[in-house]
Amino acid sequence: QVQLVESGGGSVQPGGSLRLSCSGSGGDFKMLAMAWYRQAPGNERELVARMGNIGSGGATYYADFAEGRFTISRDYAENTVILEMNMMRPEDTAVYYCSAGISPQIWGRGAQVTVSS
Repeated sequence: QVQLVESGGGSVQPGGSLRLSCSGSGGDFKMLAMAWYRQAPGNERELVARMGNIGSGGATYYADFAEGRFTISRDYAENTVILEMNMMRPEDTAVYYCSAGISPQIWGRGAQVTVSS
């Protein structure tokens, strides 16, 4: 069974940092783009950052709010994707989801991230 499992969520103060990790199993994720999305209460799910498949040379895309603060990385051999989040803001509070592929798009169950003083 193909699945993604996120870890590393939690609470942090404004200005702090968190690291999210996502581990894929049951398939070979090297040929898939992997991404992080987030969804805050009352809001639609939005793309945070994406990293291409192994053939893309590691091409990345960041949402405007993530540019310069968040970094996405992958270990293609280990089927993992990491999201390093720095200079965090209260508005970064959300459930963060790991995703792989486009059609079908595979989702993890999510990890809660709370930024609060």
